[in-house]
Amino acid sequence: MYKAPVEEIAFTLKHVAGMSEVMSNGLFGDLGEDLVDAILAEAGRFATEEVAPLAEIGDRQGARLIDGEVRLPDGWRDLYRNWIAGGWNGLTAPEAFGGQALPDMLNVAVLEMWNSGSMAFALAPTLTMGAIEAVSTHGSAALKEKYLAKMVSGEWTGTMNLTEPHAGSDLGVLKARAERRPDGSYRISGQKIFITWGEHDAADNIIHLVLARLPDAPAGTRGISLFLVPKFLVNDDGSLGPRNDLFCHALEHKLGIHGSPTCTMIYGDGRFGDEKGAIGWLVGEENKGLACMFTMMNNARLAVGMQGVAIAEAATQKAIAYAGERTQGKAPGWSAAGMSPIIEHPDVARMLLTMKALTQGSRAISYACAHAIDMSRRAGDGRHWQERAALLTPIAKAFSTDAGVEVASLGIQVHGGMGFIEETGAARYLRDARIAPIYEGTNGIQAIDLVTRKLPLSGGDQVKGFIAELKGIADGVRRSNLDGFGETGARLDAAIADLEQATAWLLEALADDRTAEALAGATPYQRLFGLVLTGCYLAKGGLAVSGDGKAEGRIALCRFAAENLLAETAALRDRVINGAASLAAARILLV
Repeated sequence: MYKAPVEEIAFTLKHVAGMSEVMSNGLFGDLGEDLVDAILAEAGRFATEEVAPLAEIGDRQGARLIDGEVRLPDGWRDLYRNWIAGGWNGLTAPEAFGGQALPDMLNVAVLEMWNSGSMAFALAPTLTMGAIEAVSTHGSAALKEKYLAKMVSGEWTGTMNLTEPHAGSDLGVLKARAERRPDGSYRISGQKIFITWGEHDAADNIIHLVLARLPDAPAGTRGISLFLVPKFLVNDDGSLGPRNDLFCHALEHKLGIHGSPTCTMIYGDGRFGDEKGAIGWLVGEENKGLACMFTMMNNARLAVGMQGVAIAEAATQKAIAYAGERTQGKAPGWSAAGMSPIIEHPDVARMLLTMKALTQGSRAISYACAHAIDMSRRAGDGRHWQERAALLTPIAKAFSTDAGVEVASLGIQVHGGMGFIEETGAARYLRDARIAPIYEGTNGIQAIDLVTRKLPLSGGDQVKGFIAELKGIADGVRRSNLDGFGETGARLDAAIADLEQATAWLLEALADDRTAEALAGATPYQRLFGLVLTGCYLAKGGLAVSGDGKAEGRIALCRFAAENLLAETAALRDRVINGAASLAAARILLV
C-alpha cells in the first residue's frame, strides 16, 4: 500500500526547488516551515489512509453509466466529500472566493500525493483547479461572483471541453456551435469527447468550460470562443435551477484510470429545457477563447507532470516492498540459509535505483517549474521567471510522464510474472500512467513547443542562462568535500556540454529557417534536457544535506544517476543533431 513520502517531498520542496529561500525572503508572506510541514503531513495522511485504500475498488468497478446517470465507484462519493471538507480544493485559489492563496509549489506537492493514492480520483480536483484559474483570470465579475466560491470549495467541479471526434489536438477544426441571445447568454450545441469527470454524482453541480464557434467567427483557431456552461443553471440567489440542455451520452472504456468517468458529452440536442441549446456565458472575449483555455491547459500541463511523478513514486514503493520480500535464487555474496530476496540481485537493484532516480528527478523538475510560476507572480523580475516557467513546463510535463510510464513498466519487471497478474496491483500503475504522455498536448507536441517557442525566448538567453546555472551545480559538486560523489562532477560536466551543444544547434537551425530539421530532434532533446536536470537536481539535493539524515543515500543516488542515466546524453545529442538526415532517408519506409 502506498505511503506518502512526506519527508522526501518536503526536502525537495525546500532544498532543491527553492522554497526555503523564497520563504526566508518573505515572498510567501507569513508562510513558514511549520505550516508547510503541517499541510504536507495532513495531506500525506489523507492520501495514505483515505485515498489509496479506494484506488483498487475504483480500478475494478470503474465509473458506471446507469439510466443516463454516472455513478462513481463505491466509496468515492464520500471520499470526495471528505476531501473537500478538508479545504484541499482551494489551496491556491483567490482568498476573495474562499481560497487560501498558497503557493503553487505547495499545491503540486499535495497533488502528487492525491495522484499516488489514486490518479483516477485526483483528476476531478485537477480539472476543477484549472477551471478556477481560467474563470478567475478571464471571467466577468458576474461569472466570478456566481460560480467561483462553490468551485473553490469543491462543492461544484469543473471540466475542460476541447476535443471532438474529428478534432484531436487540432482545435482549429472544431465544430461545436454557439449562438448569441439578446439577454447576453449563448446557446451551445455540439459533441465533445474524452471529457474527464464530465458527469458524476459527487458534486451538486458541474461547471463545463466549452470551446465553440460563433456563426460569424473567422476560420481556424482565431475563431474559437470559450463558454461557461453549467450542468444546472444557477439562480440569482445562488440556488440551483433547472437542468441545462447537456448530458453524458457514453463513457469511454479505457486502458486505465477506470474510476475516472471519461465522457462523451452532448450539448443542445433538446433533451432538457424548453428549447434546444445548452445555455452558456462567454469567458473572455469572442473569438479569443483559445487564449483563455490555455490558462487552464498550462495549469493542467504541470498537474499532468505531477501524475507522472506520482505514479512513479507509487510504483517504486510497491516494487521495493515486493523485492524485499520475494525470495529467489542466491545473489552473489549471499551467505545466509535459503534463497535471497531478489532485491539482493544486481539487476533488480539496478532497476529499483533507476526507478528511484527517475522519480526523484521528475519530482524536482516539476517542483522547480512550480517555483518559477510562483516567482513570476511574486518576484520583481517577472519576465525572467515567466520565461523560466515557460521553459520548464513542457519538460516537466513530458519528461515526468515518460518517466512515470518507464518506472511503472520497470515495476512490473521487478515483480516478474506476478507483475503481469492484476491482483498484485503493479499492472494498474502502468495502465493508469499510459494516458499521461497523451494528456494536455501529447509529449511530441510538448517537444515542438519546447524547441520552437521556448528555446528562442529572449533570443535564446533564457535557456543559455539556465544552462549556466546548471554548470554552477556541477562546479559545486567538484568543489565539495562530500564523500561518495566519485566522478559525478565530471559526468555532469559532460552531460551539460551535450545539452549545450544540442541547444546551440537547435537555435541555429531555427534561425536559419530549418524548422523541420530542428523538429526531427525535438523529442530526443526533450529527454536530454530532462536527464541533465535529473542529474543536476539530484546533485543539488546531495549538496544540501546539512542536517539531513539521508546524506549518504542522496549522494549515492546522485552518483548512480550520473554514471547510469547520464550515459545516455551523448547519444541523445547526436540524435538531435543528426536525426533529420536519417529520418529523411528512412521516410521511404512509410510510403
